[in-house]
Amino acid sequence: MKRLAVVMAMVAAFCAPASAQESVNPGTGAVLRVLDKLNAQVFDVTLANGQSAAKGLIEISLNECRFPVGNPSGDAYAFLTIREAGVAQPVFRGWMVASSPALNPLDHPRYDVWVMRCTTS
Repeated sequence: MKRLAVVMAMVAAFCAPASAQESVNPGTGAVLRVLDKLNAQVFDVTLANGQSAAKGLIEISLNECRFPVGNPSGDAYAFLTIREAGVAQPVFRGWMVASSPALNPLDHPRYDVWVMRCTTS
């Protein structure tokens, strides 16, 4: 049910009138926060659009980060693909929203990943 709500919200956002879509800027990348729940370690990862990075036993790929005009940190959202090392099937693939991390979270026993903000340069 929660996934259906996320999909419906994304469809509504992409089907919005052109004037509403003009208020969103693409970022050059994103700042993500990774929590290793086993070791209680926190890492900040900065990725450019199209870039991947390995942290611990997961690999995070950033496809795109978008943000409202004038607010790259408040309501940033990023399309991520997260895989475990050596596994082709992603454990997460979709949009994460900085202001609502629980809306579409990574469901992994060891790691949590959050979008912090988009980068603009």
